[in-house]
Amino acid sequence: MPPKMKFTREEVIAAALEIVREGGMPALTARSLAAALGSSAKPVFGLFENMQQVQDEVVRAANLEYQAFLREGMQSGEYTPYKASGMAYIAFARQSPELFKLLFMRGRSAMEQTQAEDKSIEGIISIISRSTGLSREDARLFHLEMWIFVHGIATMIVTGYLDWGEDYVSRALTDAYEGLRHRWCKGDTK
Repeated sequence: MPPKMKFTREEVIAAALEIVREGGMPALTARSLAAALGSSAKPVFGLFENMQQVQDEVVRAANLEYQAFLREGMQSGEYTPYKASGMAYIAFARQSPELFKLLFMRGRSAMEQTQAEDKSIEGIISIISRSTGLSREDARLFHLEMWIFVHGIATMIVTGYLDWGEDYVSRALTDAYEGLRHRWCKGDTK
């Protein structure tokens, strides 16, 4: 009978996520994970085949955390749901910069890009389409243009390039949204 594991997979993933939250993915090593668990690396590799599996689970856990953060922001009622999604994205970048970098500032395969876009923006597309009257395809393009602006702000905050307060970010997002809405809803999409 194999020995009983000291930790569950979930406990190892939680410890690994905290390491990444503090120091980014480069800080996650077998040694740092074992130290965080107060153990040797052997129990970790009784649950995972290798560090790549641990890293993949950390990405999944970080994404679940982000999705919950986004949902909470959109349901708070502080902003309209679409604006709230942008504000939450930027707030997540500010509050969890290493997780933001892990999720949104790394290279991804073409398959990852397609899967991420298909899953994450369906609800957003519906919101835009309902509020503007744009077709789903135009709403998707509208969102991609708006997201470039939102991602730019978040990235500049994460990298320390700028540190805009929430009020200024809110005003900037409104200005960008209104400009795009004016262009897209007037039929001038060239």
